[in-house]
Amino acid sequence: MPIKKIDVGKELIKIAVVGPESTGKSTMAQYLAKKFQTVCVPEYSRYYCQSLNNKYTLQDEVNMFYGQVALEKALLPLAKENILICDTTFMTVKIWSDHLFKHTPKEVRDKIQQHPYDLYLLMDIDLPWQDDPLRDFPEQREHFMEVWKTELNAVNGQYHIISGVGQQRLENGLAAVNDFLTLI
Repeated sequence: MPIKKIDVGKELIKIAVVGPESTGKSTMAQYLAKKFQTVCVPEYSRYYCQSLNNKYTLQDEVNMFYGQVALEKALLPLAKENILICDTTFMTVKIWSDHLFKHTPKEVRDKIQQHPYDLYLLMDIDLPWQDDPLRDFPEQREHFMEVWKTELNAVNGQYHIISGVGQQRLENGLAAVNDFLTLI
């Protein structure tokens, strides 16, 4: 599928790949970054959590928030073709904080409102669960899918649910981005 190029003079378009655990976010984000010949902002929390053994504190969530913000800011100058692809966003911090601690710190809530993305690709839970030491809730994927929808609606985020398996899933994501770029 061909990709749509956008004009160099236009503002940067930020596309976030989000969703519950084990839905192919990283694979999709890397695929899109390659297709659009731009940078992919990785998920900071994957690096941060490697030594936590799934024992998180609220302060860890705040640290991951600041880390994700800093990582995205650091990679902005590397974006090409006026597109930045983000493998998740710090909205994940809000979702996890609410779930684990029943509270999200004010600085995270405030920044979510001030830091929108142009398009969100919400990855569907139609893929089989893949075990990973950094994943926690295989039995709650439906719950987290609904939470993601609620959170994206709360920020008036434009999103598309991306389903499918293998190459078809990747092509569905690419098609959603191309359709969005055609509209702007």
